[in-house]
Amino acid sequence: MRLVKAILLRLLFGAFSLFFISFVTFVAGAFAPGDPATIIGGEKASQETIRVIRHNLGLDQPWPQRYVLYVEHAAHGDFGVSYYGTHEPVKDILARTVPMTVKLATQAMVLASAFGIVFGTLAAVYQRKFADKSILTLSTLGVTTPNFVLGPILVYIFCQRLDRLPLTWSTTLVAPEIVYFILPVTILAARPAALITRLTRASMIDTLDQEFIRTAVAKGVPRGRLLFRHALRNAILPVITTIGTSFGFLLTGSFVIERYFLMPGLGSAVIEGIQQTNMPVVQAGVFVTGAMFIFLNLVVDILLPVLDPRIRESQI
Repeated sequence: MRLVKAILLRLLFGAFSLFFISFVTFVAGAFAPGDPATIIGGEKASQETIRVIRHNLGLDQPWPQRYVLYVEHAAHGDFGVSYYGTHEPVKDILARTVPMTVKLATQAMVLASAFGIVFGTLAAVYQRKFADKSILTLSTLGVTTPNFVLGPILVYIFCQRLDRLPLTWSTTLVAPEIVYFILPVTILAARPAALITRLTRASMIDTLDQEFIRTAVAKGVPRGRLLFRHALRNAILPVITTIGTSFGFLLTGSFVIERYFLMPGLGSAVIEGIQQTNMPVVQAGVFVTGAMFIFLNLVVDILLPVLDPRIRESQI
């Protein structure tokens, strides 16, 4: 089947993309300023100690050889150890931080999708009316207002003025976990929600002008069934593609949000690793994020033929 071949081809391109990502991050780390052996041994370590550390880490080998070893170990889930603190294995850091990032991005994407589809549909149904103009105004603000502007505004209102929400994450939660996610999820979801709203509106308007919709109206199909079963089902396809790509971008967009609210996620670990030149953590974080992004796009590619028989038939 052409569908199976298309999926296998995407997997091949995905593997190549991961290889390229790992290569770029490794080379950047290999030529970055600073010596990992000195970082681990400390500034007062002797030259002999630093030489032993470099040998144990394989840093005395040419970087192409080190990259091959890195790929072999990474294929088995071994990304090395952190250069700082207790030299914790990077895979343990990933196991601890990735769930937080996935949870934050998932909640933001669910909120953005629900908001965007519902309000985009309403804007299309009430085109050029007050509801449509209001939704378009809000979506324009959502698109044009960056997170680093929206974040401080919401923090000032809900954390400082109203004192209703916690300002930062706490290791000992004094409220339900969902309370700590409200502001980060809202800020992270604002832009994709606005984009999905505008895309849903445009796609619904185009679908409502199609001949099969006018035929359904002539046959007396109830309005609710007409909108959701006939119009929205056909208009949702480009929206699903946007949701998939937006979800991938939310995984990286959450890095700044996590750092801003001191959330113990992958983003905070990667940003801290960049500041400390802790390349094993940075390399692993970039690799895992890239893998999740590729996986999400593959899911979208599989989901579209399931939802649209026309795509499925063209691939058989």
